Amino acid sequence: MLIRIHLSKHTFSKKILASALSLLISISPAMGIGSTELPDLGTAAVNTFSLEKEAIYGDAYMRLIRSSSPVLNDPVLNQYITELGNKLVAHAQDVKTPFYFFLIRNDEINAFAFFGGHVGVHTGLFLNADNESQLASVLSHEITHVTQRHLARSLEAQEKTSTATMASMLGAILLTIAAPQAGMAALATTQALSTQAKINYTRSNEKEADRLGTQVMVNAGFDPKATASFFAKLAARYRYTTTPPQMLLTHPLPESRITDARNRAMQYPNRFVPDNVNFQLAKARIQVRFSNYSPEAALSLFEQQLKDKSYTFKNAALYGKALALFRLKKMDESKEIIDTLLAKDKYNVFYIDTETDLLLEKQEYKIAIKMLLKRQQLKPTSNVINTNLANAYIEAGEPNNAIPLLEDLIFLNKDDQIAYSLLETAYKKLNNKAMAYFVKAESLALMADYKNAIDQLNYAYRFSKGNPLQLARINARIQQFKQSEKTLESLK
Repeated sequence: MLIRIHLSKHTFSKKILASALSLLISISPAMGIGSTELPDLGTAAVNTFSLEKEAIYGDAYMRLIRSSSPVLNDPVLNQYITELGNKLVAHAQDVKTPFYFFLIRNDEINAFAFFGGHVGVHTGLFLNADNESQLASVLSHEITHVTQRHLARSLEAQEKTSTATMASMLGAILLTIAAPQAGMAALATTQALSTQAKINYTRSNEKEADRLGTQVMVNAGFDPKATASFFAKLAARYRYTTTPPQMLLTHPLPESRITDARNRAMQYPNRFVPDNVNFQLAKARIQVRFSNYSPEAALSLFEQQLKDKSYTFKNAALYGKALALFRLKKMDESKEIIDTLLAKDKYNVFYIDTETDLLLEKQEYKIAIKMLLKRQQLKPTSNVINTNLANAYIEAGEPNNAIPLLEDLIFLNKDDQIAYSLLETAYKKLNNKAMAYFVKAESLALMADYKNAIDQLNYAYRFSKGNPLQLARINARIQQFKQSEKTLESLK
């Protein structure tokens, strides 16, 4: 789906980011950012942090990431990475928190995990992984960091041997997750631990994540050799470079780690694990729409694959070609390919999404809506289908039909930025200024922009005269956002 989402961006300094997370150490669960209700996650597994506090830190940090990083809002790719992540989580042990998987638009090879079950994946991982098993090996590793609570354990261990405060370590370590070089500098200035002690603890975590992560991956049906093959690929590519990718800064890759991965894989029976076409479709989508490829270069790439038959799946190469043709405004050629793919796989959301884009581009709104309604009958809860259908209704001048779909999407995922953006547009089309401002405020709060969120709520208040229930709702949100704004303002 191609829509324009206007989200305000704010850059937080390293000092503010570190301080923000440090300050949150003293916040009780009742004072959660944005007053978002948190699930009951149980009691602490380590002495320093309860799981409830981890959830608060994770929510706050996720909001800061949205405000300062290129989080990828693409319903098709979000659904893919979430389904893959959940498949792996279903085979993990000691799962005590919900998981939230998200994509960062960045060609760097990196993935990271932090409090609250948040796992971030750079699009560069797709560009460099050869198959889904290799991507799954990285996700399994990060999932294990969460289930084994490595971040909390690391903080606790370092507090015992350091003169640094827990607050300063929390800020520095979380900064390391998203900005390794800056974070490492912060660690060096705030902790009295020896370099060797810090490295040893990191290696201990990495070994455990490798070992348990491999078990998770294998239990989920992926290739046990994938970890070693991906490690070897990274080692070969960056052996002689002075600036390794971010993933190797936060996840050191000594030769012994590659050897361990190979030895571990040999403990499992040999089995053929075919690649997943959806991984190759996701990779093609990223190559065309979310990488540094020009549309001409992307078209050439997939035409060459089709000519040489160097693809893993022909359908993925055709899909990539169709997307490149779309970018080049060659709509008829693109639609011919997508129609052929859709005829063979009527419910594949990658094809459905692009078919919708093509029909909307040609202003064939009724045909798009009819196609999506037919698919919705079999997949009534599909985020991709319902988001595209809502967008089609809005483009067709039927915003009233879009609103209940979008409200359902937000009910299922309170962090769905695309749904908020479309819902705001729908209310604007209906000239419902009060609700348009209210929805905009919720969207801004997802990025910790509470000052502007409160401004939007004040506008909503002015247009809600005569609606006491709505006025009370707005007043409550203003108070909640003011409390959250004070937390951020105190950092500056």
